[in-house]
Amino acid sequence: VSLGHAGLIAAGAFTTGILTKELNVPVFLTIPVAAVMGMVLGLVFGLPSLRLRGLYLAVSTLALYFVVIYLGGEYETKRGFSTGILIEPPSIFGYRLTDGRGWYAVLLVATVLVFWLVFNLLRGRTGRAWGAIHVNETVAAALGINVPRAKLVAFVISSAITAVGGALFASYRGFVSVDAFPLMLSVQYVAMIIVGGMGSLAGAILGAVFLTILPYAIEAFVMLLPGASGHANQVFAVNYTAFGLVMIIFLVLEPGGLVAIGRRIRNRFLTARIRVRTVEKPL
Repeated sequence: VSLGHAGLIAAGAFTTGILTKELNVPVFLTIPVAAVMGMVLGLVFGLPSLRLRGLYLAVSTLALYFVVIYLGGEYETKRGFSTGILIEPPSIFGYRLTDGRGWYAVLLVATVLVFWLVFNLLRGRTGRAWGAIHVNETVAAALGINVPRAKLVAFVISSAITAVGGALFASYRGFVSVDAFPLMLSVQYVAMIIVGGMGSLAGAILGAVFLTILPYAIEAFVMLLPGASGHANQVFAVNYTAFGLVMIIFLVLEPGGLVAIGRRIRNRFLTARIRVRTVEKPL
């Protein structure tokens, strides 16, 4: 469990912001640099984390967040960027990304590419090693898998992808500031995995979609209540309460997340179809 991914997002964002502001590097050329930055941070903080378990592991990853946010804040203060680092909209083939539709296409392509990359990675030798470690570390080690190395590779790759997300986030928003990366962001990422389903790519997407839409759905519901204007100030509190309740419900009632619910529905549907066919064509 990592609570430092908000720090990795910030690291990627600040890498893009600093390179564009100080060296006039094109935005999209900063993305591979952000990936390397994420890998370095993943390696530096991943090595000591290999000796830790449980709560101590979570706290060690939390240190990553505070270190990155502190360094980013110091940079803003020293350079006088009190309102954050401004980033000019990038261009693709002469088209300047200044509207939401253009960015939607770019981010959709980036998401598909990352999904494809990770999907193929999981199907290979590295992914099979991760799966074995997830089931039982002792058995995985007995099969000849280098458990510490496989764990470190997983954290480094995850850190690189997260930093790339931070670089894209900074480019899309047009500015970088430490205020954009609260600790709650890391908690939201963990919640997305819990709600979607751990150990599943589909679960990551489902959890992200669910928890992104949830606040808007709650706000729309509150606005439908009688005297909606009087409840407007309570939407923020209701969102946080619902967020906590959703996490508790999934942890207690459905640890497998939305993916497990989908599999159960699919299995019941297939079982019903088999029964219908058996009735129609008895053995």
